[in-house]
Amino acid sequence: MRTQFSLAQSCTAAILVIFSLYASGISSAADVASWPQWRGPEQNGFAPGDSFPTVWSETNGTKWRLELPGRGGSTPVVAGGKAFLTAGADEKNHLLAVDVKTGKLDWQVELGGDAGGKHQKGSGANPSPVTDGESVYAYFRSGDLACVSLAGEIQWQINLQKEFGEDSLWWDLGTSPLLTDNAVVVAVMQTGPSYLVAFEKTTGKQLWKTERKVLAPEESAQSYTTPVNVTINGLPGIAVMGADHLTLNDAKSGKELARLGGFNPEERTRERSISSPVAHNGIVVCPYQRGQSLTAVRISELANGKGKAAIAWFRDDLGSDVPTPAAHDGRVYVVSDDKQMRGLVACLDNETGKTIWEVQIPKSRKSFSSSPLVAGDHLYVTGEDAAVYVIGPLSSAQPTVVATNVVTDSDPTTVSSPVPAGDNLLLRTRNRLYCFGK
Repeated sequence: MRTQFSLAQSCTAAILVIFSLYASGISSAADVASWPQWRGPEQNGFAPGDSFPTVWSETNGTKWRLELPGRGGSTPVVAGGKAFLTAGADEKNHLLAVDVKTGKLDWQVELGGDAGGKHQKGSGANPSPVTDGESVYAYFRSGDLACVSLAGEIQWQINLQKEFGEDSLWWDLGTSPLLTDNAVVVAVMQTGPSYLVAFEKTTGKQLWKTERKVLAPEESAQSYTTPVNVTINGLPGIAVMGADHLTLNDAKSGKELARLGGFNPEERTRERSISSPVAHNGIVVCPYQRGQSLTAVRISELANGKGKAAIAWFRDDLGSDVPTPAAHDGRVYVVSDDKQMRGLVACLDNETGKTIWEVQIPKSRKSFSSSPLVAGDHLYVTGEDAAVYVIGPLSSAQPTVVATNVVTDSDPTTVSSPVPAGDNLLLRTRNRLYCFGK
């Protein structure tokens, strides 16, 4: 199978910002290991450290569990000794703050009306919040976007749908906001007007709005992916994957700098994208075609006008539809979730795309909607039933499944990814937030 690509625009630069996060009043290990967004500080699903738990159950290794007041699929973020996550309850959007030491709910604030969910795994609170260590930014299916202080005080709030038009996605919004050095950015990719919009972090003032006009048929124009920060020649930019195209935008102005099309060469009408891209060592890896392909693109070459020649490698024999790959130390970790290859975990060379090793998680009817986490010398893969498969050691030639950890809240709707809080791991299930530790 061959996939044809076309370059619609070229540019001289595009970019990334790996933002520095900090928390005031740091006093514990959990504070030091701030996790600012659902894929971590560098948006690659990697947590530094070597003391994370690998074995737990409902009765052993569970430091605390908290019953959550509502439904949501957002992954927690961590700053200032608190974990922040969203939920819909009592027909309202809620942002929650949980003390990571005690598991107690510190505060919750209402941020508009809950739009609910269309899918059994969905909700009105699927997007994960982001934090810069001073404020938390939360986004909901209702269109509400808000900035809240770490103390729970609303700083500003806007509704994107009231400002720019109704949501036309066929399913539940899943795109999380993105932080650059001075802005919070939201990508809206849908059937109808699609755009990127940036708001000044401290005031909520609109800094720029850029239309994202690409050709994609019907549902293929819709995307649930989250943009990533990338960098070229020290300049900040944003890579956006969805609607059959990869685009690069200037982070300061929002201007589109380059695009690469052809991810849906047969122009299928149901190629909506869920799995987000991951950027690592100057390459952005783009899952597409409902888990049937992986395309790796050299960001600088695309920005410099090389078009399809910027493709570093292409695979049409594996991929992921929902889980976003993790990347670290020159390797990319992919969790397959289609019926034929469900539970196949592949470690690929980031430069060449060649398989380094594969591990097959025991087959079951349960699929995978959570994204994998690299923590210490292990890879954590979470099933929709909240079972966490620990694969390692990653330093070995052929890792294996070294532990399978289950909890009682096994309703098959877990879509949140595990995240670090100090030496512990947090996991949001259907009804609870768990903290696991040694």
